[in-house]
Amino acid sequence: MTRQGNRTRADIGIIGGSGLYDVEGLRKVKELSVKTPFGPASDTVMLGELEGVRIAFLSRHGRGHRINPSEINYRANIYALKSLGVRRVISVSAVGSMKESIKPGDVVLPDQFIDLTKRRVSTFFEGGIVAHVAFGDPVCASLGSALLDAARTVGATVHRGGVYICIEGPQFSTKGESRLYRQWGASVIGMTNLPEAKLAREAELCYATVALATDYDCWHETEQAVTVESILTTLRQNVTLAKQLLRTAMRAVADVKACGCQRALQDAIITAPDRMPASIRRKLALLMDRVILEKKGAR
Repeated sequence: MTRQGNRTRADIGIIGGSGLYDVEGLRKVKELSVKTPFGPASDTVMLGELEGVRIAFLSRHGRGHRINPSEINYRANIYALKSLGVRRVISVSAVGSMKESIKPGDVVLPDQFIDLTKRRVSTFFEGGIVAHVAFGDPVCASLGSALLDAARTVGATVHRGGVYICIEGPQFSTKGESRLYRQWGASVIGMTNLPEAKLAREAELCYATVALATDYDCWHETEQAVTVESILTTLRQNVTLAKQLLRTAMRAVADVKACGCQRALQDAIITAPDRMPASIRRKLALLMDRVILEKKGAR
């Protein structure tokens, strides 16, 4: 539960995407620069209370939108939240709609991802330590349910489930690509939720996405081609809705019980402890200590 009285700890992390650079209603705010062994996070972390719940807010692109999707230090972002005690992460992301039924302004809570990124490091485990986490169900179902209830409460048109296809960017898709992704069954398209979701799983954090549809990508023949200007117009409306949704969701999210996400590394680390390089072992201690210590105690 919430660690009351500790202003450098939080239970819930919110990663804000395009347009969401702060959280309305945040009280007792403290800005914190978090050092990580993977370098700097996208921005300082804003710690505070939202509806009585301790949260850590991080702007994915940095305030002022300074970092493109390929340049985001995803490992540092997730590690920073983990180091502050966060156990659940809500990712707020602007997306393009790949279905007629998902209209600009709608909210989508995807439960699957397709990773088409090319330039990003997608694991914490390298340099002599190997882990293979299960990722068949990449979104925390309990967290998703809490967000669904909140979306309905604030009157959003919300779609539960669907496939988020993540492209490298920063360019938008060609029409040929967009039509192909529709054939694959994609629901929405974005540039940022991977490897973010994979790293959250490795860090044993519950993770769910609030995807804000801003446009129809470029597949829709009766709509104008996607432009930054058209996206920003819809995005401003979406962000207002997202802030209401987050405030409404906080208490239910805080009460979500621990699930399998928070033990994702239990049987995932393959490397024998006596073969782990000491420097990498220290670097990953925040992620690995629980598993290593439990296995030692079981002997």
